[in-house]
Amino acid sequence: MQNTHFRRNTAPPWLKKLQHGFQHGDRLWQALMIAMGALVLGLILAIGFLLWQQSQTAQSQLGLSFFLPASSTSWDPVSGLFQAWPFIYGTLITSLVAIVVALPLSLGVAIFLAELCPSWLRSPLGLLVELLAAIPSVVYGLWGIFVFLPSVVAPLGEFLGSTLGQAPLLSALLGGVMSPSGSSRLAAGLILAIMITPTIASVTRDVLLAIPRSQREAALALGATQWETIWKILLPYGLSGILGAVILGLGRALGETMAVTMVIGNSIDNTASLLRPGYTMSSIIANEFAEAVNQLHSEALIEVALVLFVMTLLLNGAARWMVYRAARRTPTGGR
Repeated sequence: MQNTHFRRNTAPPWLKKLQHGFQHGDRLWQALMIAMGALVLGLILAIGFLLWQQSQTAQSQLGLSFFLPASSTSWDPVSGLFQAWPFIYGTLITSLVAIVVALPLSLGVAIFLAELCPSWLRSPLGLLVELLAAIPSVVYGLWGIFVFLPSVVAPLGEFLGSTLGQAPLLSALLGGVMSPSGSSRLAAGLILAIMITPTIASVTRDVLLAIPRSQREAALALGATQWETIWKILLPYGLSGILGAVILGLGRALGETMAVTMVIGNSIDNTASLLRPGYTMSSIIANEFAEAVNQLHSEALIEVALVLFVMTLLLNGAARWMVYRAARRTPTGGR
């Protein structure tokens, strides 16, 4: 029998340890992922700490009145009046309008692309939807000012004000007279709806396409129609992914600045009407931070940013909990 000779590893001890470590790729990958996760968490904490530290004077001087509604002038930097409620309300109501309008449109587009669209049209149409999500927000803002507001928002606002605005329960939300230009909270909400529809539709389409074909075949074999298969099988099966898409859209709606600033009117208005001009938290920061009249003004704007930061974290945390609960109810979930 021929002798087999083995070459001895004559490398230095430190190089042997390094080689041994590289042989366990999973450990290195796990360490890298933990480090990246810790970096993201540290970045979030650093941003929150910076906003908190830089708004100490505003917090001590303004207190809880900073968050409360005011019946008169609520934001006057020259007089030292700073109350953020109109901006908080503007952010919430425009984002709510955007989600309410965009969600059914996005679901319809996603269902058509994933289930009903001819194969030759699916790819180019899907590409166009994804390109809509890549358009800069300033382009949406310019289009909104010159096309969308005068041709759609202004007539819609007049119609809503003269019909639903007269109803007792809706007079506060749809009352008042819209400006001739159409600049209003309603305009901001509709522009946001147009901006987030491609994002939600693209992610939802991918979620529906990822559902195994056996789910469709089983439902059709049991006698379900195509509509029943989509409504009762596919949408519940992909609910967690659809909620994730809504989170992405809502995150953009909450933090969008340029397009909203261009169409919302930028006026301090203490009414709740969608037809009146207003502000969001991001738009007031963009408009006034570079021209703050004093330190308290600057710190009040930083505190507005802190409120927006905390609101985004809480909203995303609640949404992630909803995704977790929805995932547990699916056949592939924890039950």
